[in-house]
Amino acid sequence: MIKKNITVSKTARYFLSSELSDGVEEVWFVCHGYAQLASYFINSFEALANDKVLIVAPEGFHRFYWNGFSGRVVASWMTKEDRSDDIHDYVNYLDTVYKEVISSLNKKVKINVLGFSQGTATVCRWLTKGSSTADNLIIWAGSVPDDLDLVKTKAFFKKVNLMFVVGDKDEFISEIQVENHTSLLKNNDIDFELIRFRGKHEIDPETLIEISEKLRKL
Repeated sequence: MIKKNITVSKTARYFLSSELSDGVEEVWFVCHGYAQLASYFINSFEALANDKVLIVAPEGFHRFYWNGFSGRVVASWMTKEDRSDDIHDYVNYLDTVYKEVISSLNKKVKINVLGFSQGTATVCRWLTKGSSTADNLIIWAGSVPDDLDLVKTKAFFKKVNLMFVVGDKDEFISEIQVENHTSLLKNNDIDFELIRFRGKHEIDPETLIEISEKLRKL
């Protein structure tokens, strides 16, 4: 058997909390987790959105039926199959979304990037492999991916303000995992802030607002 790859055009989508306007001062790029859709995920950020704050929710390419062959449709960013190609494709896609949004704004804006669950690995790979930049990076209910070279990417992490957010009752992240992840960051001399909240594997609205207000003061 001989495997061959080809590059094709693909129609992808992303969602905005409002129209692009000159009044926007802050942009949040938010990447959903496994088995979510961006159209629903963006609703978790309603409390932040206003005339000055724009929420941008890209969506993973891999859509599928959550239960069998019909019903609810969900999406993911990648699988283990041809993973390097999937990563390359979504990095290019996110860079394209970023350029389209930022180029439509007429002044410098503060850029926050948030990844949730599977989306945490997505945003880390995107910002370290692509051409987009961010002022703040929020890793929520996930971690820096194992395949990311923390030595080679140290310059990136020195420039970005990093937050690691996790609920105290997260069903998918144990306290040992939290400890291991924070130790990994510390051992690689990466500055970060650990933020805990009372909750599960979810975007907690109160914590989100607190983070937003904190970032505005930086």
